[in-house]
Amino acid sequence: MPHYQTRGEVPEKRHIVMRKPSGELYAEELVSSEGFSDVYSIIYHNHPPTKVLKIDEPIDVTPEIALTKNLQNRAFKGFKVKPTDDYLESRKIVLTNEDVNIILASPSKSMTDYFFKNAQSDEMIFIHEGSGILLSIYGELSFKEGDHIIIPRGTIYQFKFDGSDNRLFIVESNQPLRFPKRYMNKSGQLLEHSPFHERDIKTPQKLVSFDETGDFLVKIKRSNMIYPYHYHTHPFDAVGWDGYLYPFTFSIYNFEPITGRIHQPPPVHQTFETSAMVTCAFVPRLYDYHPQSIPAPYHHSNIDSDEVLYYVDGDFMSRNNIERGQITLHPMGVPHGPHPGAIERSIGQKETNEYAVMVDTFKPLNLTKAAVDIEDADYYKSWMY
Repeated sequence: MPHYQTRGEVPEKRHIVMRKPSGELYAEELVSSEGFSDVYSIIYHNHPPTKVLKIDEPIDVTPEIALTKNLQNRAFKGFKVKPTDDYLESRKIVLTNEDVNIILASPSKSMTDYFFKNAQSDEMIFIHEGSGILLSIYGELSFKEGDHIIIPRGTIYQFKFDGSDNRLFIVESNQPLRFPKRYMNKSGQLLEHSPFHERDIKTPQKLVSFDETGDFLVKIKRSNMIYPYHYHTHPFDAVGWDGYLYPFTFSIYNFEPITGRIHQPPPVHQTFETSAMVTCAFVPRLYDYHPQSIPAPYHHSNIDSDEVLYYVDGDFMSRNNIERGQITLHPMGVPHGPHPGAIERSIGQKETNEYAVMVDTFKPLNLTKAAVDIEDADYYKSWMY
C-alpha cells in the first residue's frame, strides 16, 4: 500500500513529550489496523479526540433486501438514481452481502454541517462525475473525474464538491483494501510489471489545524447504524501526523493496461483486493495482435464469484446498448459472454476506448429495493437479439 508519509509537526520519537507553546501537551493518537499488527498512523491533536458532548439516537441504515437468492444476469440503470442534496442520504446500496456493499450516489451539495466516519468498512469511492476536495485530519485531498478515493475505515471526513453534478460509484469493504500481492515485492514496493506505480498515488496535502471548541456533529457508521456523535472539539485539529494509514487517490486514467497476442483475462486489469473480493479497471488499450486473435472476451462461467461491472464511458466492446453509469451483475452459476455480433465485430479491430470498473465478490450478492427500482428487467434476454 502507499508508503510512509508525514505532515506538519511530529516529535523525534513516538510516545514522547510534545508540548504546545503554552506548555500543554498535544494529544497523541494511534490509528491502527488489525489491532497493532498492520499499518498505522500517529496523529498529534490540539485536544484529546475523546470529548463527547452527547450522542443522539442511532439511525438504522440496514439495506432493504428485495432478493436474497439470485441466479439471473441482471442490469441496472445507475443514472436513474436521482440527485440528493445530502451526501449520506444520496448513498443508495444496490448490491450487498456480508463482506461488501455496492453503492450509487449523486450528492448535489457539499457536507457543511456534519462530518462522517465509516467505522464499519474501508471505502473505495470512484468519481464518475464531479471534482472537489476530501477534507480529513490528514489534510486536503483533491479529487476529480476518474479518481478512486480510498478511505480507510475510522477516517473522519467531509466532501467539498466543486459543483452540484456528482456521480459516485462506492464500494464498502468490511476487509481492508490492498494492492494485489503479485504487484508488490517483499518490501511492499510496486513491481515493474505492475500496471500502476507509486507516482500515480496522490496523498493528502495542505494540513490545516482547527484549534476550535464547540459542538461538532460526526455521524459514525457501525453495524449498519449511524450514530450521531457531538464532539466538543473540531475533528480536524491535528498539528501533525505520520505513518502508512491515510486516504489517497488513484486515477483510472493512470492505469497502464497489460496487453498480449491473445485475449488477456480480467486479473491483468486488477486494482485492489481483499480475501472477499477484487476490483479491476478496464481502460483504453490496444487489442490482441495474434493474426487470428478474437479481441472480444470468450464466454465465461463464474463458478466462484459474482461479477459486477460499472460502465463509465466509451463503447464497451462486448456489450450492446450499454449506457454510462449502468451496472451489470453476472452471478456465479450461469454463463455470460459477448452480446450477439460482438465477437465478429471485434475481429480485426485494433483498439478499444472503454472505461469500466469491475468488482468480483466471492459470496453471492443480494439485490436491494433500490436496485429493483432501477433494473432493466429484460437484460437476461439480451443474448437473444
